[in-house]
Amino acid sequence: MTRTGLLMPLLILPGLVQAPAAQAAAPQSPVPQSATAADREIGFPGFNAYPLKGSVKAGGAHPYFAVMVAGSGPTDRDWSNPLIGLPSHGGRDLADWLQAQGIGSLRYDKRFIGSRNPKLDISLDAQVGDVKGALRAARALPEAKGKKLLLVGHSEGALLSLLAAGEADAALLLAMPGLSMGKLILAQVKAQLVAAQAPAEATAQNMAYLEAALDAIRKNQDLATDTTGIAPGIVALASGLARPESRGFVRDLLDLDPWGAAQRLPIPCAIAWGDRDVQTWKPDVMPEDFKGAVIQIPGANHLFKRETRVKAGLSGAEAMSTYGDSTPLADLTPLAAWLKGLK
Repeated sequence: MTRTGLLMPLLILPGLVQAPAAQAAAPQSPVPQSATAADREIGFPGFNAYPLKGSVKAGGAHPYFAVMVAGSGPTDRDWSNPLIGLPSHGGRDLADWLQAQGIGSLRYDKRFIGSRNPKLDISLDAQVGDVKGALRAARALPEAKGKKLLLVGHSEGALLSLLAAGEADAALLLAMPGLSMGKLILAQVKAQLVAAQAPAEATAQNMAYLEAALDAIRKNQDLATDTTGIAPGIVALASGLARPESRGFVRDLLDLDPWGAAQRLPIPCAIAWGDRDVQTWKPDVMPEDFKGAVIQIPGANHLFKRETRVKAGLSGAEAMSTYGDSTPLADLTPLAAWLKGLK
């Protein structure tokens, strides 16, 4: 079953103007594939007892055990996504990094991974319920015995984690959307149009179409059928968001205020972004009453892997060239420092 991810950037905008030549990614030395043999495979019940599958990695002396929630789209427990177009297992890499900090973890496939059931419940309630199910399963694991639970959500998974974090003991929200999903989608697409050097008139026309499409989804109405002059990539994005099987999930998430939810968290919380992330990014202005930690990782992309290119003008397709397994994680020392301080 194919699901369209809300946070996957618009990779190609055909029908506008010729994009500038791609910036060359810095050569990367191949890195060894993570040793997944040490993982223990488990199954556990999610929302309404739906069976979920996951991988457990043992930790060390750290007092916390992590439950990892993947980002948007057809992203599995290892954060591998066919839309990326190259082998990419950022979640598995992060689980290895957490293990090096003494933290074990449970990461799991979202309920629609591998499913061909068009009637499968993928509502916001169901997906948040799955996060809560993963937390319950983690508390019963021998690897987590005597430990507190750290909920680690990435991108869209950070939003799901926000809604389930009351059942954890701490939260680490990676690449959390700093805007509501509706506003972020518009900001992502506009940035891609700018990177493609689209004329102002074409940009305005495409943005107006997308705004109208999001409004139609909010009202559960059909999308406009006249797409003359609209980039095929934007038409495809709107159509994917409006699919009947996932429209309810999209509608419920479009206007969710992430900061309102974050400010209400009764547990220790850190929110982290990579400073080269073209999908989600640290807001220019932070809410004054947010009590959690705010961390920005230099030279990190959306998957917190190393990105040496300048962010300005970096298209979605170009950015994803460093999402693969051959690109190492960025220097996550600031995250390690926050984790070390968790009690």
